Amino acid sequence: MPSRTFISSVAFAIVGIGALFATDVINANDSIAGDDTSRPNILVIMCDDLGYADVGFNGSTDIQTPNLDALAKAGTVCTSGYVAHPFCGPSRMGMMSGRYPHQFGAPFNLPNSGQGADAYVEHGIDPDEVLISTVLQRSGYFTAAVGKWHMGIQSSFHPNHRGFEEYYGFLGGGHKYFPQQFQGVYERQKARGIQHINEYVRPLEHNGRPVKETEYVTDGLSREAVRIIHDAAADDRPFFMFLAYNAPHTPLEAKPEDMAPFAHIGDEKRRTYAGMVFAVDRGVGQIVDALSETSQLNDTLIVFLSDNGGKTSAGADNGPLREGKGSTFEGGYRVPMFFHWPGVVNAGQTYPHPITALDFYPTFAALADASIPDGKVLDGKNVWSSLINGDNPRPDEMIYAMRHRQGFSDVGARRGPWKITRTFRSPWKLFNLEQDISESRDLIQQYPDVAAAMIEQTKQWSSTHPRPLWFDNRKAESEWTKLEMPRHDETFAFERPGQPAGQP
Repeated sequence: MPSRTFISSVAFAIVGIGALFATDVINANDSIAGDDTSRPNILVIMCDDLGYADVGFNGSTDIQTPNLDALAKAGTVCTSGYVAHPFCGPSRMGMMSGRYPHQFGAPFNLPNSGQGADAYVEHGIDPDEVLISTVLQRSGYFTAAVGKWHMGIQSSFHPNHRGFEEYYGFLGGGHKYFPQQFQGVYERQKARGIQHINEYVRPLEHNGRPVKETEYVTDGLSREAVRIIHDAAADDRPFFMFLAYNAPHTPLEAKPEDMAPFAHIGDEKRRTYAGMVFAVDRGVGQIVDALSETSQLNDTLIVFLSDNGGKTSAGADNGPLREGKGSTFEGGYRVPMFFHWPGVVNAGQTYPHPITALDFYPTFAALADASIPDGKVLDGKNVWSSLINGDNPRPDEMIYAMRHRQGFSDVGARRGPWKITRTFRSPWKLFNLEQDISESRDLIQQYPDVAAAMIEQTKQWSSTHPRPLWFDNRKAESEWTKLEMPRHDETFAFERPGQPAGQP
């Protein structure tokens, strides 16, 4: 691997990003290289709607993921890994900003730009939120994003303007997988003069310019990640890459050869889903090979996770967790996760304490010796020493989830072993996750004081949220006003059942 010799105060230029962005100039002072040669490469690999139990290292028996399992075995598996929201877009915004998306008006997915609602396409993650990509770029990292973005499609929200020098992928919330299918649909609609074309069939892009992808999209994203790894090997700077596969998000589309190993799975959805996960695993193997070939593997921290829980109606399995994508039960936002860094992250270890993708921002910044801007608000914390030492970084702190629905909100919050949950206007429930990971035994009758304190703290957190800046569709927006949302007084109303039992 080339020597990481840094020259302070020397700026690096962003690669050309197409005519669309030709007038944007990055100030040289925004890209100052550091001088710490021990800083690792950082590679975040995120799947989309991957079930908690759909990888071997988390107990899958019907879907084989040998490459992911090898990395997990040589690293530390986080069995209580969380994301900031049970849906794709807010979860990603939370991870990249280090803040709960509710805090800056983003608790809803951005709508599909193909809906034709011009007001919607002008929205995206708040430009005032400095992302971890920008922090690392300013500290001297070569930065790249590959795959699904889902944080805004306009110029000001584009990855190339949010700290990523290199971007290959698609900006919306999903995409079809076979080019021979989606390219034809796009061309026909374009020829008919349709202005707002569904983002699932639009061309992928490279730094603002449309490209004609020739491979199954998962394979294409893996190919581009490998290319960038080779480019990074010829660069003096460490790299930060955010590789965001859209698999196994719907539509369920897999290559026949990837489904072949799963002929034993009778359910067609599950079999197709398995083939999509298999393609991701193959890509991860190619990426590890590229890191090894370029002598970068030992200098690279790899973090793997899903953006939210698996969609059970589309073939996913979140067992033993309850429910799945969209839920504030554990299956909605507790995800498969591991850390891998040879010789640094403990090998063959399981980390049981709660950790959240919100923690990535301060943790990565610390590992990179990067400066977080003054005044930057973070909801996560640097968990590196806790991860290495095996202790709990937040024994008395809460991890939250909230999803707004039609006239009410679903809520989940964890502190230590305790979890409060309220969904579909049902009464509040209390679970001890260390004893009951499936949230099947409600303990609120025995420990009402525990529940009451956690409910009140979650209410205080919720009271700081501004009105959402956008909604996933026009109906949701009109209902928000008509139903006088968010109605937190109703959500957090709690009558103690029976006589208080005191603290456990």
